[in-house]
Amino acid sequence: MRQQSALVENIRSQLGTSWVPAIYSDKVRSLGTRAYHLDIAPRENKPEILHTLLGIELKIGKRRFACPDLATARYLQVFARIGCRDFAVPYDITKISTIADELETSWHRMLLLLNELTSGQEPSTIGRYRSALVRKLREEIAEIGPGDAMPAFDRPTRQSSR
Repeated sequence: MRQQSALVENIRSQLGTSWVPAIYSDKVRSLGTRAYHLDIAPRENKPEILHTLLGIELKIGKRRFACPDLATARYLQVFARIGCRDFAVPYDITKISTIADELETSWHRMLLLLNELTSGQEPSTIGRYRSALVRKLREEIAEIGPGDAMPAFDRPTRQSSR
């Protein structure tokens, strides 16, 4: 257990500001967001993005979730992969694509570091390390929280100033 937490902290420190929860905290929660809930198991999943006649869907296990566009599907896929049930989605759709890119890059860098640090070990040991890493991501994102169900539109407008 101590080795798992040491490895997780090593990967976390190497990623620095590219750690998924750090990106979520700095670049997502600092924006206007709305809470999003996925009814999935809180474990590592293998989500797929499907292009159907009705639009884009995110398939997680046997469940399908409709997505308004590909950028949103990619964004949701990162959190579904980690097993996060509640998280925030930026309300400004122009920001989702770049944040999804950063989150996906961070995820893959994290896996590369894991493979590098656990090379030569038993597959079952590597699996335990990976589970501990994903659990840590899920816990930190849950601590940051999903925010409000709808963003607060408290900016003054031209019409409200009259």
